[in-house]
Amino acid sequence: MSSTINTSTGNKPIDPYKAKSFEDPPLPQKVEDLVNFITETKFGMLTTQISNKDLLTSRCMALAGKENGGIDLIFHTNLFSNKTMDLTAHPQEVNMSFLDPVSGSWASISGRAAIIADKETVKKYYSPALQAWLGDLGDGVHDGGPEDPRIGVIKLEAKLATYALARKGMLGRAVETVKSVAKGDVPAITSIRELSEEELAEWRRTHQ
Repeated sequence: MSSTINTSTGNKPIDPYKAKSFEDPPLPQKVEDLVNFITETKFGMLTTQISNKDLLTSRCMALAGKENGGIDLIFHTNLFSNKTMDLTAHPQEVNMSFLDPVSGSWASISGRAAIIADKETVKKYYSPALQAWLGDLGDGVHDGGPEDPRIGVIKLEAKLATYALARKGMLGRAVETVKSVAKGDVPAITSIRELSEEELAEWRRTHQ
């Protein structure tokens, strides 16, 4: 599909907002800005395909860690939960999205998920806060501690990332939007970037 459309005033982008907002800085800056944003935002929505249905579902997750220069994401999971079953059945169809409702900045990361249950990895990323979500079953084993056999880790290996960072504060965005509407234009209030599978693989090779 063409990215432009013919009009009486010539060829114009069919998606003017993206055309005006898209930027492609050097790879280190693209990665650093993405990693900083998701680290600060921390909470996002993990979307998986339901294990026995052709439907998607999303759950709020907290970022527990990052690997390979920040592009591969770590989350805690209960190994007996529905999301673990979803990811076991459909490890390829996974997306994690982050949103800052104040600035409007957002990020979308798609890739392959792996369920990791080895004790070394679980202890590496363990947080006492997990006790509040898992509870203590009172059997001396399932107590929400680092040895609890229910605790596992989701590792999301990024294959594609798209994100948008606000260029101005709330007032500046409002002013720019009003000006653009008055001129029949679209506002340049965000910086949209993309990280391709090839770029992410290149970054991963040099940051393992």
